[in-house]
Amino acid sequence: MVAVTIPPSGTSSRIEARPASGINDVVAIAGRALRSLPRELESVVPPVFIALFFFVINIGTLQPLTQNHIRGFDIKAFMLPTAILIGVTGVSRAGSLVMDIQDGYFDRLLLTPVRRTAILIGHMIADVAIGIGLTIPILLMSVILGVHMSAGALGVLLFMLIAGTWCLAFAGFGYAIALKTGNPAAVQSSFLLFFPFLFMTSSYVPRTQLTGWLNTIAGWNPVTYVLEGQRSLVTQGWRWSSLLHAFVAIAVVGAISLSLCFAALRGRTRRG
Repeated sequence: MVAVTIPPSGTSSRIEARPASGINDVVAIAGRALRSLPRELESVVPPVFIALFFFVINIGTLQPLTQNHIRGFDIKAFMLPTAILIGVTGVSRAGSLVMDIQDGYFDRLLLTPVRRTAILIGHMIADVAIGIGLTIPILLMSVILGVHMSAGALGVLLFMLIAGTWCLAFAGFGYAIALKTGNPAAVQSSFLLFFPFLFMTSSYVPRTQLTGWLNTIAGWNPVTYVLEGQRSLVTQGWRWSSLLHAFVAIAVVGAISLSLCFAALRGRTRRG
C-alpha cells in the first residue's frame, strides 16, 4: 500500500521560489554582464585602440610645439588623462542591455523575482570594473613613453578609480537611451554627447591658455575638473582641491544621468 499524505485543510501545497537578496541579484546581473564581455570585444577594443592612437599622435604632433613655447611642460603627462577619458567614456553594457530588450530576455527577466533596480545596478558595477580595466593598457603605454605618476602607487589606484566612476556617470545616458528607445543604433550614438564636452575644455591645452568664451565654457564644463583632478595626480601629487572638484563634477553628471536611466527603467517596467 502507498501512504498518501493529505495537506491539512487551509494550507497550500504549491512550491514557490523564495526571492534572493538584493545583493545576490546585483552580483548575478553583474556576473552575467562581465561573462558576456569576451563575446563582445568589439565594445571595448576599439575605444582603447582609439585612445592609444590619439595619445601617441597628439604627443608626436604637439611635443615639439610645447617644448619651444612652454618651458618645463610635459605634454605626455598632460595628454594622459585626455586619452583615458576618450578610452572609457561611453563604454558600458547598455548595448548588451538593449539586445536583451530586443530578444525578449529583459521581459523574461521581469517575470522573475529579481529586483528591478538590481538589473541596472548590476550592469553599472560591471561598467566600473570594465572602465578601470580599460585604463591599464593606456597607463602601460604612458609608462613606456616615460610618464611618471607623481602621486605614487596610491595615486595610480585613485587615478583608475576616477576613470571608473566617470565611466559609470556617463554610462547612465546610454542606459537611459537603451531603456527608452530599445534601439542599438541610438545607444551607440550616445558617445557623440561627449565630444562637445571633451573639446570645449582643457583637453589639449592648459586652461591658463584658454581665453574668451572658450575659457568661460571650460569653467562650467564638468570634464574640465575630471581632467584636472587626474592631471594633478600625474604632475603635482596629492592636490586635494583638484581631486575634490573632480569627484564633485562626476557626482553632478552621475546624478543627472542616473536619474534619467532609473526613470527610463520605471517607464520600461510599467510598459512591460
